[in-house]
Amino acid sequence: MKNKPRVAILHYTALPIVGGVENVIANHTRLLLEAGYPVTLLTGRGGEDRQLTGARVIVIPEMDSEHPENLRIARALAAGHMTAEFATLQAQIEKRLAPVLAEQDILIVHNVLNFHFNLPLTAALHRLLDRGAALRSVAWCHDISRYVNPSSGAAPRSGFPWDLLRAYRHEITYVAVSAPRQRALAETLGSPEDCIRVIPNGVATESLWGLDGLGQRVVEECDLLSADLILLMPIRITRAKNIEFALRVTAALKASGVRPRLLVIGPPDPHVPDTQAYFRELLALRGELGLDDEAVFLHEKKLSFDFAAVAELYRVCDIVLMPSHREGFGLPVLEGGLLGKAVFASPVPAVDQVGAESVHLIAPDESADHVAARMCEWAKQNAEHRLRRQVRQKFTWHAVFARKIQPLIQEL
Repeated sequence: MKNKPRVAILHYTALPIVGGVENVIANHTRLLLEAGYPVTLLTGRGGEDRQLTGARVIVIPEMDSEHPENLRIARALAAGHMTAEFATLQAQIEKRLAPVLAEQDILIVHNVLNFHFNLPLTAALHRLLDRGAALRSVAWCHDISRYVNPSSGAAPRSGFPWDLLRAYRHEITYVAVSAPRQRALAETLGSPEDCIRVIPNGVATESLWGLDGLGQRVVEECDLLSADLILLMPIRITRAKNIEFALRVTAALKASGVRPRLLVIGPPDPHVPDTQAYFRELLALRGELGLDDEAVFLHEKKLSFDFAAVAELYRVCDIVLMPSHREGFGLPVLEGGLLGKAVFASPVPAVDQVGAESVHLIAPDESADHVAARMCEWAKQNAEHRLRRQVRQKFTWHAVFARKIQPLIQEL
């Protein structure tokens, strides 16, 4: 960590205090720590949350939006009065922040420079900036005070300290979480829009998908988040499963310009005499088709899956693929259906139970190219899939960090 800049993140509160900004800060902290950046979290309340493990947490109670003195000051300001308490609290905050900021290389301020929840804190930061106490600073804007945002419809408030929320400072890098927020902030600050970067929030796939270490390892090692279509075969390896057909479907998808991933979960079935020979045939076919990156037999990775781990991969996948020659029942058809996944399956008994109209039926004489074309058409027409693919490719926290946040830190 010696060669990475020291990053301080500042906000009124932090987890476990519940809030959208608090969750964003927790993810920023986690990603910066994973990338080797020392992180100090400056907050008025909270900070004792496992998601912040590894960060240095400094609690300055006067920064809390609900600090008793701040609440009294806020009530007075709302009534149009400036009290002596304002300058006192501002000075206390400055005194507490100054030595900490002197140890940092970069300061990221969430909302405080554009919102009115603790105006003595806002004023303290401006005074410290005037003194050069935080040379490389970022104002990260999630929200804008309705009292200074010209588009809010609220009666504007002017004069000190309200005008601080309208002040554009050339030494600050401004970030907004969306294009509409960028436009509103530019209007509020009287600055060009292109002086404000847009860095969206992200989603934490491992939390939303409920992944433990094993599931997350598969996602990362198989680069599933970049795939256009993730095909899942939750089966053991036997000739009855027709896995060679699945490989040819995957090859046809790749040839059409789609980035596919095929996951075969189970090992060769130990109860079938020639299963090892069949597995070797599949590996040879995978090589012939040029699918070394696209088709993954998790057995090769020496991974053993219980049902909970299999359920994780069901949640991650787009399509459950079951082109079996024969099945006693075909439970993956029902499991995929319960989890809202598209199921492409041959007419196994489970299909009869739910009705062929509920699945994408693979006809006995249908070619792999034709099945791949139908998958592409489904992916094109299905709005839920399009959204899911866009989010996992562009809006996971790791993607946002790689494309937007780390380049900003490196530039600063």
